[in-house]
Amino acid sequence: MTLTAASPSGETGFLGVVMLDTRFPRPPGDVGHPDAFGVPVRRHVVRGAWPGKIVQTAAGLRAAGVAPAFVQAVQALEAEGARAVTTSCGFLVLLQDELQAAARVPVVTSSLLQLPGLLARQARVGVLTISAAALGPEHLLAAGVPAGRLADVVVQGVDPAGEFATAILGNRDTLDMDKASREVVDAAVALKRREPSLEEVVLECTNLPPYRQAVEAATGLKTWALTDDERLLGPWS
Repeated sequence: MTLTAASPSGETGFLGVVMLDTRFPRPPGDVGHPDAFGVPVRRHVVRGAWPGKIVQTAAGLRAAGVAPAFVQAVQALEAEGARAVTTSCGFLVLLQDELQAAARVPVVTSSLLQLPGLLARQARVGVLTISAAALGPEHLLAAGVPAGRLADVVVQGVDPAGEFATAILGNRDTLDMDKASREVVDAAVALKRREPSLEEVVLECTNLPPYRQAVEAATGLKTWALTDDERLLGPWS
């Protein structure tokens, strides 16, 4: 895809990505990898927004008081010429309305925003998350899931004591991808066993897409990631 429009400053537009303050590896497929979206990207790191501070219950995120910093990041990217803005953490769906209200360009905070569309054609939809303990109804409601359909979203987390969760949430500078892949696949298999009728699963965590092919091969589930959201790719189509 090529860009045809220019920003007010005369520069070609780009996709803005508001990033958490992280140091863990970013393999292909991860939102932090340079080729994640296949379009020009500019990233803005919110300093001090560590994964453990953002992957929280709704009450925990409110108590962290991080919203103003993310509003500023979105507005800074828009001012620089972003034609759409996204984030590097699905839990920021809790700030979707606030961040969108602060910008004129599309803001897509989370892959969870794809749930309403999937539920419109499926009886039940799965969600694979880095923390099932923290992801609650408020996140799903913020994503636009109707209250009457909350029970139709089947949430499965990865092993909270495993390599994947501890490396990401602990913001380590190393990650054993083989171990992480096995844990993610195990979680997806557990999800499918819990609800055999599932056909599609949303990958809440933006660090999960590197393992999506392994998940699909092991379960037959169709995976959906942030990079599949047409609202982010639309400005360049």
